[in-house]
Amino acid sequence: MNITEIASLKLIKDIRYWLLGITAGLEAICLTLIWKADDTGHLGMSLLFLFAVGSLTWEKRHTLKFESEFVPSIVGIGLIGWVLWQSANLADGNTMRLLSFTSAFGVALLASGFKGLKQYWQELTILFFLGVPSVISSFLFDISPLTAQFSAFLLHYFGFDVASQGVFINLPNGGVEVTHECSGIDTIIYILSVSMLALVMFPVHRSKRFFVPIVAIMIGFVINGIRVAMLAIFAASNKAAFENWHGGQASYLYGMIGIFIFGCFYWLLLQQEEKSLSNGSSD
Repeated sequence: MNITEIASLKLIKDIRYWLLGITAGLEAICLTLIWKADDTGHLGMSLLFLFAVGSLTWEKRHTLKFESEFVPSIVGIGLIGWVLWQSANLADGNTMRLLSFTSAFGVALLASGFKGLKQYWQELTILFFLGVPSVISSFLFDISPLTAQFSAFLLHYFGFDVASQGVFINLPNGGVEVTHECSGIDTIIYILSVSMLALVMFPVHRSKRFFVPIVAIMIGFVINGIRVAMLAIFAASNKAAFENWHGGQASYLYGMIGIFIFGCFYWLLLQQEEKSLSNGSSD
């Protein structure tokens, strides 16, 4: 048996490569489902978050312990089986957003058991916030009335003759209804998810961590409130502009602006943190 054959045999027997292959296959299936669902925003977020997870796992690859037991292995296989079953049946929107986290959780159990899950807390946290909060919010929260009131307030502040009633914003020549899809909850969740990714990848002092997700939620809410106010103006004055900005690729622009604003905020926070550490070390 030559050296190449020996090396190939070792690769086959190494459980790490089997786990890597399983993980890559599962996440490829998840991305394919998102792509087929034409969910451009979530596809972009998924690629970003999976890149971060891959980077973290690669950095700790030499320190990971693979010591799973029978029960966690069975649970892990069950979760992986559920993901494959949902994929074969073309999971709906909410279920689809759970697949990446469920896949990673199942593989982690298969690799290291219940006791070893703490090795993957960063990766699991990132993937949890990728999809789970949006699913929870779809059942628990409807901020449409609050969004309508805030957008009406903005219009009134800038001199428009506006009236709001529940989820309706009325201008003299037209108006809009703020539905759950337009309430901004998706934008808020996306920016909140980015904030958690930033906290995991580039942590700040513990006293500041509580405020980061709050700022992310506020940015998402305000950005979408401005969007709804603009749509109300377009609905009353320019139907073509309303159609262009109401859905499609243009609607993602507001989310990108929100993420950019949060990125600037977090960058300034990191700069302040670095400056504080430098001043502390020089004293």
